[in-house]
Amino acid sequence: MTDKQPVASEERNESNIFFIRGQKVMLSMTLAEIYEIEPQVLNQAVERNIECFPEDSVFQLKPDEFADLKSQIAISSQAAPYAFTGPGVAMLSSILFDERAMHDKQEACAPTCSCRK
Repeated sequence: MTDKQPVASEERNESNIFFIRGQKVMLSMTLAEIYEIEPQVLNQAVERNIECFPEDSVFQLKPDEFADLKSQIAISSQAAPYAFTGPGVAMLSSILFDERAMHDKQEACAPTCSCRK
């Protein structure tokens, strides 16, 4: 929920792509960093909009998958992250920017709405 475009370079993205369950994915904590939001905010957006994602485009890592990943890279999170395929990343972007637009509309409307009370 930022009005900024994602901050990422192609090189950086390539190093953050993992092969999990036979698919190339990016993890929620990496995407939160790219979109400059807190991982918890990203996870909440996913959970609120899970039905919007194409089938098999987002999944939460199983405990054993998360343990394997933690042994390979430095992860400070205790909760298993979400993994996003390409279509999942595209939908996540759409959801995050739609939520930001909705928030902005509510803020813009607030002064006129308060007059009705």
